[in-house]
Amino acid sequence: MSDAERAASELAARSREMARRSIGSPILFVIVYTSLASAIYFSLGVIAGHALGLTPLVFLIAALLFALAATTYAEGASLHPERSGSTVFARYAFNELVSFIAGWAILLDYIILIAVTCYSATQYLKVFASVLGDHDEALGLSLAFIAFVVLANIRGFGGRRARRVGVLVVSDLALQAFIVVLGLVVVFNPHTLLDPIHLGSAPKWSDLVFALTIAVVAFTSLESAAGVAGEVRIRRGALKRVIGTGTTTVVLLYAGIALVAVTALPVHGGHTELAGRYLNDPMVGVVAHLRPHWLAETLRYLVGGLGALTLVAAANSAMLGLSRLAYSLSTNRQIPSGLGRLHPQRSTPYVLIIIAGVIAAGLVVPEDLDFLVGIYAFGATLAFTIAHVSVCRLRFREPDRDRPYRIPLSVRVRGAELPLPAVFGALVSAAGWLAVIVVHQPARYVGFGWMAVGVAMYVIYRRADETSLLRRVTVPPQILQAEQPQERDYGSILVPLFGTDLDDDIVQTAARLVASEQTDEAAIDPATIEAIWIFVIPMSLPLDASLPDAQLKHARQVLARAKAVGEEYAGVQVATAIVRTRRAGYAIVDEAKRRGVEAIVLGAEEPSLIRGGARLGGRGGPLESYVGDVTKYVVSKAPTRVIVTAPAADDSPVEIARRAHRAGAPIV
Repeated sequence: MSDAERAASELAARSREMARRSIGSPILFVIVYTSLASAIYFSLGVIAGHALGLTPLVFLIAALLFALAATTYAEGASLHPERSGSTVFARYAFNELVSFIAGWAILLDYIILIAVTCYSATQYLKVFASVLGDHDEALGLSLAFIAFVVLANIRGFGGRRARRVGVLVVSDLALQAFIVVLGLVVVFNPHTLLDPIHLGSAPKWSDLVFALTIAVVAFTSLESAAGVAGEVRIRRGALKRVIGTGTTTVVLLYAGIALVAVTALPVHGGHTELAGRYLNDPMVGVVAHLRPHWLAETLRYLVGGLGALTLVAAANSAMLGLSRLAYSLSTNRQIPSGLGRLHPQRSTPYVLIIIAGVIAAGLVVPEDLDFLVGIYAFGATLAFTIAHVSVCRLRFREPDRDRPYRIPLSVRVRGAELPLPAVFGALVSAAGWLAVIVVHQPARYVGFGWMAVGVAMYVIYRRADETSLLRRVTVPPQILQAEQPQERDYGSILVPLFGTDLDDDIVQTAARLVASEQTDEAAIDPATIEAIWIFVIPMSLPLDASLPDAQLKHARQVLARAKAVGEEYAGVQVATAIVRTRRAGYAIVDEAKRRGVEAIVLGAEEPSLIRGGARLGGRGGPLESYVGDVTKYVVSKAPTRVIVTAPAADDSPVEIARRAHRAGAPIV
């Protein structure tokens, strides 16, 4: 493991421990149940418009599919507790390209969910003032909600906010449960429910299939919850309870409210008011038809207020999931690091949060829930298919890895335990994705367009950096900070060596200046240190005179040591050479020009220790010059920057001589 990888791992471990202490398990409750509680507020009308009298059956099937998906995400998140869900499972099961496809599809869903929930919140507020439901007012209020969600998530989501939202969600779930009980007592009638059902015509098969696919709208909570899997204190038994209670909540509330809704606003002539007058606020329509009248009016205001708050809280949870997914994609070089840039004070990926808010604002403008929910189904069913298949494949690729949670009902296939619920979930999700493509034209064009843009960006980004499309490549988390760490200063440096104790320090200084922070060896652009040993040939000998073997051996040992020290750093190559010259300073400058280096790192040459010579009658004491003639020549004549290194002042020969002179010792 490289130093950068080790530092990144330690930083991630500290972050997880801090997160455990700060957010605990309430945030897991908030993430899961906020989406579950809010989905009924905006999906009921759209689903009822397609499924008609079979709406309760659609919600019941969706609840069972939620149970399958919950077990898959629980095993995957406990196996690899990293940020994000299906994108992490696919990374370990397949490769980075499949991982990106899953993450990009879920990214689309998060953005759509923010748009849908913020717009739907305005429709429930019109209970208090009908003008809020008008086009311009609703659009303006939707944009205000999106802006609030953006700012709140840039600030960060902590435990205190999670507990407040948790109280809101519990209140909302209690209200929904009360509506189910009251509705079953007051308005439920089996004949009203069953008589309008004529399968094949009311509803049509294509409409029924489409209704089943968009019923997965609440499943995104599993992606968000998986994103904090490694950052919450939750035992295996508690994890099972989360799955069990989540499934029970979906079954009872979704199916129960659907039963009450279809009998309170029954189907007539292939139409229901749930998909007409109350399309954008179906829960208001349900309680408005309950009895007694005073209770229905009270419930209208409760549903309007709690519904709007819960929908905005769901938008917050979606943005939280999006921000964590953005961080994962950025650190794994699946999207440009600039998109995942972290806020300097809040450490939140503010760039992508702002971009997501802008896109969500654009999606709100048409104010078409059927259009948005259809596109949502495209990304959701694709991501869930990849999640199920990935968990199945991980049973074969990592059979012995510890799994705090295992999907039940497995069969042994080729030496591994294949989870049947995940297999069934993969088949159903894949069939749902194909159905969305066939029956919903906007989802087909927008969905494939979104995926095409994402994959093209991924390929161009990775090819530009000459990085593999399939292999995992990570960048240090510090790269995402608003204040970027200084990049590599130079691509080539000349380092003259003289066999002193300072040589190792000189080479290490040069290596740090050219070393790369990249953690993927294949993506590193190598830099070069030109290490040279200079033999100064006296004028009494020809320049090509043979040199003593002992001196040549010493020079080669020094150069070999420099090569070993320099190449310990990532992306550094050390080239060595022996140079003959009459003047050391001239040779250094000439080699720098000839080799075209970008800098010279030079050990400061010590000056002479006497002025004139005390024994010759001169004034004793060291020269006032700080460096010798060679260093001064290189600094003044070099064609590039010169970086001079020196030992600590207290340890230099000059300083030792000065201290001795001050103490009265003679200088000779």
